[in-house]
Amino acid sequence: MARISAAESQVMEAVWGKGPLAADEIVAEVGEPQGWGEATVKTLINRLLKKKALVSERSEGRTRYRALVSRADYVQGESQGLLDRLFGGELAPLVAHYAKHRNLSAGEVARLKRLIEGLDNGE
Repeated sequence: MARISAAESQVMEAVWGKGPLAADEIVAEVGEPQGWGEATVKTLINRLLKKKALVSERSEGRTRYRALVSRADYVQGESQGLLDRLFGGELAPLVAHYAKHRNLSAGEVARLKRLIEGLDNGE
């Protein structure tokens, strides 16, 4: 699948969150809060159709758009792309970067420790 832009991902988030939506529903959900007009949102929808991230279906006399890509698959692809581009595909340098450049809360540190313990235990 072709890469989904930040603007296109907003349309995808609406569809993932609310299920199949008509164009006017996507405009209301995404366009209005972003200050985008109907034409902009329809352009984003058309791009996502071409990228095969969305499919259009007729239902109850309306065209609705449904995601062909799951949010989990999208997040996995984007995450792996980030790791590959910035950290040579390795997770430890990413975690080290965040730990060094932003203050981790005690809760975040505890969650990371639990995650590592779980990985050590084969979970």
